Amino acid sequence: MITAMTAAFPTQSIVDWIFDLDNTIYPAKTNLFRRVSVRITEFVAAHYNVADDDARVIQKDLFHRYGTTMRGMMSEENIQPKVYLDYVHDIDVSDLDHDQELDSMLKALPGRKHIFTNGTVPHAENILTAYGVHHHFDQIFDIVAADYIPKPDQYAFDCFLKQTGIDPNSAVMIEDMAANLKPAAALGMHTVWLTSDIEWANRGSDEAYVHFKADDLKGFLRSLALPG
Repeated sequence: MITAMTAAFPTQSIVDWIFDLDNTIYPAKTNLFRRVSVRITEFVAAHYNVADDDARVIQKDLFHRYGTTMRGMMSEENIQPKVYLDYVHDIDVSDLDHDQELDSMLKALPGRKHIFTNGTVPHAENILTAYGVHHHFDQIFDIVAADYIPKPDQYAFDCFLKQTGIDPNSAVMIEDMAANLKPAAALGMHTVWLTSDIEWANRGSDEAYVHFKADDLKGFLRSLALPG
């Protein structure tokens, strides 16, 4: 199901489809991102030498103040981002199956397809390959390419546009974190928020920069009624 906040979705005018990765390519209800979150907690606990419960408090505080826990630890603890990213993204995805329906939907989608993630290219490749959809994406833009500055910072979007060369006015951004859509809309992109019960994901979901809402990615793509 898709809910239009403005007019009907302009499928035929979209040249570039920009997808977030975690909790977007796969639904949040799968709890796949929890595997990463657990690794973040472990990293925080080891660095601060605290119990997991205390680490989760620190993790949440840094996330809310800096956009990512990593950015907070870089600013306050001078950690090496590569060490952090390599650790937290070292998750097992061997239990995931190829998603034939998503594969078919992405194949039918006209235009170029991009991943724009606050994660890393290796993490994105790991997830996309596990679901059998890696071959559909023209580019993966990660937090490393944005000099470790996360969405929704404008700098990350500027870096993304510079690397991809896309025209924002003929692009759509699809995200599970509503606040990340604010700069996208300001640049002229259409925006789609994938609804979530997670408090930090639905912040800003009632703002004008959220143009469309859908329950999940496949529900959104299904609503476009594309051939094939």
